[in-house]
Amino acid sequence: MKAKILFRMSLLAAAIAFTVVACKKDNSSSGSNGTTSASDVQTASDDQTMVSNQDDAISDDATAALNSNASISGGAAYEASAAKSGANTLGASIILKPFCGATITVDTSNGSKVITIVYNGNDCLGRFSKSGTVVITLSNNGHWRDTGATVNINVEALTITRKRDGKSIVFNGTKTITNTSGGLLIDLATVDSIVHDFSANMSVTYPNGKTKSWTSQKHHVFTYNGGLVETTTGGETGTSRYGVNYTVTITQPKVIDQTCDFNLVAGQDSTSRADNITAIITYGLTSTGAAQTSCPLPSGWLYAELVWTNGNNGKQYTYIFPY
Repeated sequence: MKAKILFRMSLLAAAIAFTVVACKKDNSSSGSNGTTSASDVQTASDDQTMVSNQDDAISDDATAALNSNASISGGAAYEASAAKSGANTLGASIILKPFCGATITVDTSNGSKVITIVYNGNDCLGRFSKSGTVVITLSNNGHWRDTGATVNINVEALTITRKRDGKSIVFNGTKTITNTSGGLLIDLATVDSIVHDFSANMSVTYPNGKTKSWTSQKHHVFTYNGGLVETTTGGETGTSRYGVNYTVTITQPKVIDQTCDFNLVAGQDSTSRADNITAIITYGLTSTGAAQTSCPLPSGWLYAELVWTNGNNGKQYTYIFPY
């Protein structure tokens, strides 16, 4: 019999937030045309990582909400257990509320199945503050656990501020999540995997009024290996706030593992920009750039290495940062 699953999606999402703190090598101050400086590239990459991780956090919060309400999910045992314990539960394991700094309401009147998340405070790790609304609507008369069930998500003026430096971004747009395999995350005690497919058409606005927009397709597989494991593949295409078109591909599956405190323990993103700049981010490292092979983490952090290459002049920039 598999062990009990502890599921805390908000920590899972928050664990992947990070900031650049160290520079190993800077071979050039500008691109070949003199307009793409090292500072611009660093800012663009920080934009990409912060936006991508917080975009995934929106999806994870939606997944947590869908799994936590029986009238939406179709999981009667989940609701009965939660009512008995007075807490949100996953199977027989009692967990904390899956959200911090948010209020969740469920509307099932007149046959509707709508979950509204209103953010109004800090995330569970205190690294980001959030305000704004996410509305999740089940698009058929069934339940989220049904094979092929689909939800539509509206993200409405969701402002996310990184408390370390005050950097703010405002999300707007739409997402769709399909429960490709059917089932709920609590079923991982008895099934091999749960598969969700995500698509999105999103934008963010920066304090200077500039915007970044993108569309994405991501494939999430949830499994159990001594704890919950989430593996993500896919990518996105879009336009940066500098007006540069780009494509991001997850070239090595991104893995979040409960047995390592829901940290992102492996994976790689590769970005290709229209101005011939490429950026590769590799996750699951130590502060020296070596592979982190054990948990708990000696320093409390995992690190990633970001390598930018200017294809116009061959110059390269390398950074290591915690996340």
